[in-house]
Amino acid sequence: MSVAVDDGVGYEAQSLASEAGPATRRVVVGYGFWIFLLSDIVMFSAFFAAYAVLAHATAGGPSGMQLFNQRSVAIETGCLLASSYTCGLMSMAIGSRRYGATYLAALVTFVLGAAFLALELKEFAGMIAIGAGPQRSAFLSSFFTLVGCHGLHVTAGLVWLVVMMAQVSIKGLTATVERRLLCFSLFWHALDIVWVWLFTVVYLMGVLS
Repeated sequence: MSVAVDDGVGYEAQSLASEAGPATRRVVVGYGFWIFLLSDIVMFSAFFAAYAVLAHATAGGPSGMQLFNQRSVAIETGCLLASSYTCGLMSMAIGSRRYGATYLAALVTFVLGAAFLALELKEFAGMIAIGAGPQRSAFLSSFFTLVGCHGLHVTAGLVWLVVMMAQVSIKGLTATVERRLLCFSLFWHALDIVWVWLFTVVYLMGVLS
């Protein structure tokens, strides 16, 4: 039977941890929001997998090569990527406490995001008008689910941005408001990353195939 001898290092580490206390609210909120974003990425991954399986299941209906307007999609992509840049400018303005620059960058981000959404809705309406709705084939069902889910996220982001600017105008750039704006920025950039994959897999590969 052996007896372990403690050299005091374990007790010292526990003492330091107890003195440091729990993580700050900023760290906890950031960690929790990253978990949310990762769960969202998992959901989009499932939609991408479903689309990859059903991309050629057109049931005799139109394919992506016949439906997709590359020029319109390129403009959509440009709007969303530009909004990511202006969102970054907004984060920098928040860090330096420049209210005017924060409002301006937020406004441009909102306009670019709304333009992206309007072009996407126009694309959906045009497809449905010619009978290429989600019920036409498995391909179109997966397309509308994947792209529509991303569009719903963009819509939620635009609403979130309006609410946050209202909070900035009422409460100022308090620690709580700044944390929420940081979470919004992470969310918006994540949507841009998802769209780059969506643009590549759905639109570029769809036309090439």
